[in-house]
Amino acid sequence: MLRDKLAFLPDASNHTLIVSGVRRCGKSTLLHQLLKRQRIDTLYVNFDDPRLFDFEISDFQKLDQIISDFGQRILMFDEIQIVRGWERYVRQKLDEGFRVFITGSNASLLSKELGTSLTGRHITMELFPFSYKEFCRFKGLELNRETVLEYMQTGGFPEYLENPFEEVLANLLDDILIRDIAVRYGIKDTRGLMRLTKYLLSNVGNLISANRLKEPSGIASATTILEYLSHLELSYLVSLVPLFDYSLKKQSVNPKKIYAIDTGLVTANVSKVKGGEGHKLENLIYNALRLKYKEIYYHRGGGECDFVVVEKGTITQAIQVCLDLNADNREREFNGLVDALKAYKLHEGYIVTLDQEDVFYVEDFVIKVIPSYKFMNEV
Repeated sequence: MLRDKLAFLPDASNHTLIVSGVRRCGKSTLLHQLLKRQRIDTLYVNFDDPRLFDFEISDFQKLDQIISDFGQRILMFDEIQIVRGWERYVRQKLDEGFRVFITGSNASLLSKELGTSLTGRHITMELFPFSYKEFCRFKGLELNRETVLEYMQTGGFPEYLENPFEEVLANLLDDILIRDIAVRYGIKDTRGLMRLTKYLLSNVGNLISANRLKEPSGIASATTILEYLSHLELSYLVSLVPLFDYSLKKQSVNPKKIYAIDTGLVTANVSKVKGGEGHKLENLIYNALRLKYKEIYYHRGGGECDFVVVEKGTITQAIQVCLDLNADNREREFNGLVDALKAYKLHEGYIVTLDQEDVFYVEDFVIKVIPSYKFMNEV
């Protein structure tokens, strides 16, 4: 199945095109789809292959010989960021007139430092597991309440959707923690890393802080926990959503909300989520927003609002999420959303539910209640 992202990949003939995203979300497949569409033959090297585990910068000379033997001018490198000094090699190939495509499972590929290393000659794109729309298209399903619940359970990793055995996602989590994090950063306490990760996955949609994570993770140092959280985020396994505040210091010291890259990964690896399906729905909506927006925060003032979206330095949307809007929670959900609308001078806001649809007028504000399947289709 062709990915939606394919339509947005640029013609990068004079630049390195880098596709970054969590392990096994389909990055290589996406680039192969692009090259097939352009009818381009490519020399493909996967640096994550066990036979290349000891690859060093000096081995690029051998790779040059292989490239010369094949006579190929289009190169595709998978997980090349594993090799220290890879940026200089890629820049060299660009200077020699090669076209270079790269995939990687670490967000450091999006860093400003990379722009310096490649002298600005790169374009970066992010890829995520199947969106809700892609999930429905892949399985031939309609967009409705039932398919949202199914997507919430299974997630969107292509390999798992083709082979729906939970071991696929359990093994994937192990691969990310061991190969992408423990080996890469020299972490010896892999049990502590696993305990921390599973605690985070069981608390999606909840607020976390390093000090609060000491006991459940069994890691005594808050500094170590912060390092592990950074590694988990760089590997795309989780996202840490900060409180919105114009003070960066206040953003950094306040607790952050935790979300997983994929709710199927949550289902397969933890027995229960604190907050239940309501928090898993919140995770789905965060992931849908993340497909389009880079800056997403939560709001806390006189009330709490799940998400506020920032575009070009301005808050443009306020979004509340609840599984079901009812008499017991309506006042709380409205108060949090209206508090955000007032704070950021917005006229309307959204409450995303599993399948309810309505419009309310509170004071001078419009509150649109929208079913999750419509919201994820339109975002």
